[in-house]
Amino acid sequence: MQVHPKFLLSAFAPAQFPTTGVPEIAFLGRSNVGKSSLLNALLGSKQAKVSSTPGRTRSINFFAIQDGPQKTTPRMLFADLPGYGYAKISKSISSEWPKFIEPYLTDRPTLSLCLCLVDSNIPPQESDMQLIEFLANANRRLVVVATKADKLSGNGRAKAEAALCKGLNVDGVLMVSSKTGAGIKDLWATIQAAAKEEE
Repeated sequence: MQVHPKFLLSAFAPAQFPTTGVPEIAFLGRSNVGKSSLLNALLGSKQAKVSSTPGRTRSINFFAIQDGPQKTTPRMLFADLPGYGYAKISKSISSEWPKFIEPYLTDRPTLSLCLCLVDSNIPPQESDMQLIEFLANANRRLVVVATKADKLSGNGRAKAEAALCKGLNVDGVLMVSSKTGAGIKDLWATIQAAAKEEE
């Protein structure tokens, strides 16, 4: 899919959130889950910085998704939220959570879909379960996206998918790979369907 992404702004407080009024798609996950790589795979360009040190994102970074380079109004926004669960920075992120991350997830009227990123190569994590439970309690639409699927064989992929569904108590998991592009089209279709419902 051809899109024209543009970095919009970094927000550290609710007062700084954009006022575009278009549907927003939130990307959430632990610090080393491959969130930036997935964002770049979806956007077809290096918009999100891929760092060798997990947990570098401390703000909510918004990207405008436009139909063409001349368009002034975006079709939707991608919101890249700070990662969690990385020992060195989890405390600082935890302290920031109530200030602007929690209000974004609970009160943002234009938030159409939350993409909960998990690593397909490891068992379900407590922090992932907590996030999914939090979003469910906030009545947010969510999809669990399992990254790094290219590291699994066909049989291993099926086993990992079943284990994640059971462990996270969800009906389905979307397996993707930023490296090979597997599942990216399906993820785009999911994003577009959610955004369209909000229009």
